[in-house]
Amino acid sequence: MDVTSADGTTIAFDRTGEGPAVILVQGGFSDRSHPIWTGMAAALSPHFTVYNYDRRGRGDSGDTQPYAVEREIEDLEAIIKHAGGEAMVFGGSSGGALALEAAAHGLPITKLAVYEPPYIVDDSRAPVPHDFEAQLADLISEGRRGDVVARFMTEAAEVPAEMVDQMRQSPYWEGMEAVAHTLVYEAAVVGPGNKLPAERLTRVNTPTVVMTGENSAPWMGKGGAAVAEKLPNGEHRILEGQAHDASPEVLGPAVAEFFKAG
Repeated sequence: MDVTSADGTTIAFDRTGEGPAVILVQGGFSDRSHPIWTGMAAALSPHFTVYNYDRRGRGDSGDTQPYAVEREIEDLEAIIKHAGGEAMVFGGSSGGALALEAAAHGLPITKLAVYEPPYIVDDSRAPVPHDFEAQLADLISEGRRGDVVARFMTEAAEVPAEMVDQMRQSPYWEGMEAVAHTLVYEAAVVGPGNKLPAERLTRVNTPTVVMTGENSAPWMGKGGAAVAEKLPNGEHRILEGQAHDASPEVLGPAVAEFFKAG
């Protein structure tokens, strides 16, 4: 199934389950077919009507240029309209950052759950370059898609360079290069230097839970706590035994519990 966004871009989605609408917003490197997102849909479908969509530039969705974060907010708005005019939203990683931006823009989101939006609030890790988006865009324009993936993995995701070198030889590297252009979009969504958008967060009145993993890098837990602190109706929850690639079998029930609570 699909909807048409405000700029004419086709946004593809799968719909499963019955009940109040829940929309899933992916993070980097994934589309709606990724096991994390099909797993989240499966975990939530017994309680909700779940809309699992491809963000623009991925899967079966279009990619009208020029890109702007506002276009992605309009994409989510189009899904919400199709779902009946309001919805609960779950976003993971940079998808969580996008969901927060959409809520700050006033989209009719009744409840919001985000997992580890990647904001850096201390010096416990190396900073992301302030012009990271522009650097990645330049590499894309030069056709250096593999270098975009490698730069994103080392500088944003903190994957050791030697591990990235090994990943280049793996069978799934080609798929990562295929979505390399969307890593520019991720950098735009999170913003320069992955800095906490404190003022915009204060505009999110939606009841929101910010989840982080017990086994994730410490900076992610601190970032999640900082997001929750800035939100007028925010809370922070730590998921035991989970890291950034949280299991849908753990994350899904935690999100469902929050969405079902009165």
